[in-house]
Amino acid sequence: MQVTFIDQKESWYRMLPLTYTRPVSELRVGILKIREKWEKLLGINESNFISKNYLEIQFPKPSSKTLFIKGGLLPTPEVVIAIKELTDNQALVQGEIVLAGYFDPEEPFEVGSREAVQVENSVSADYPWDIFRLNSQEIRSDFELLTNGRESQPLNDPNTKVYGDQVFIEEGAVIKSAVLNSETGPIYIGKNSEVQEGALIRGSLALCDHSVINMGAKLKGDSTIGPHSKVGGEVSNSVIQGYSNKAHDGFLGNAVIGEWCNLGADTNNSNMKNNYANVKMWDFDSSRFKDTGLQFCGLIMGDHSKCGINTMFNTGTTVGVSANIFGDGFPRNFIPSFAWGGASGFSTYPTRKVFETARLVLARREKELTEKDEAIMEAIFDFTSEFRVWEKK
Repeated sequence: MQVTFIDQKESWYRMLPLTYTRPVSELRVGILKIREKWEKLLGINESNFISKNYLEIQFPKPSSKTLFIKGGLLPTPEVVIAIKELTDNQALVQGEIVLAGYFDPEEPFEVGSREAVQVENSVSADYPWDIFRLNSQEIRSDFELLTNGRESQPLNDPNTKVYGDQVFIEEGAVIKSAVLNSETGPIYIGKNSEVQEGALIRGSLALCDHSVINMGAKLKGDSTIGPHSKVGGEVSNSVIQGYSNKAHDGFLGNAVIGEWCNLGADTNNSNMKNNYANVKMWDFDSSRFKDTGLQFCGLIMGDHSKCGINTMFNTGTTVGVSANIFGDGFPRNFIPSFAWGGASGFSTYPTRKVFETARLVLARREKELTEKDEAIMEAIFDFTSEFRVWEKK
């Protein structure tokens, strides 16, 4: 079965900066990426994408008619059943929003002459903050999907204390002298991952394959540590997409961190305003700050961004792709892509330097920066120039 995940213009813009480097369906919410959830539930053997043109070299378009699914749509039992029952002349909708249907690649993703099949209460990740807002329920759903009918690997460390019965350990995982409390939600420990001595973990939590929770870390629940990542310090209701490090002390809360990021020692983000008001965050779709409707909302950081030691991020901060932040004081709440600097001001981080760093970073994970990667980054550099206002002076 083939499926195409489609990003309409507004849905892709709303998920920036995370979608500069990927389609919406390639974002991790819970344990799995959105695409991976659908692949498992529908038995998909080939996935295609319709997103921004410059992403096609990594995420190919379909060549023929396929089942199309809205990129940010999360599976629920009602929606999964409805999609399985769709015929060629039907489109699955909620209200006026098309969720799925069989379309040709060049055909508008809209009802048209099709019969509209209505569903209620579909769930979508439409803005970056939806990723951590929905993460708890998605960990629970993915936990059931991944562990149903399977047995956990045994916990072979007598010095680790486990509360509750919702801990699942994959093959090759190592846990030593930790506390795992699954009474508040499931705890998933991925393949060849490691939980080091003195770590305190409260569910729900997903530690994905080949990732590490460092000594003495405090994972306070509803968080996902994507594959090949390292975390330490205090983490609460945050999602690290993968291949990123927050290895030292410091607080990360109500946050989404992209891939290939690094947070320096004692980096902290605020996740609540002093006056307890709703947090506003930068909205690329409207090019202004948007009320998230959330009292707790911290940091959104795009791929390949880094920050130095003791960096302080204010409540509701958005950082683009390949930004390098350092220095004292609070940097601005919206830091454009390819920015170099901090509270005292920014200059442009040229792609030549970006690639030099990226090659070194990827090599540590036995990966290479490809020509396709560079082409995408060059396209992002051009696409984001409007936000680097210092270049226009």
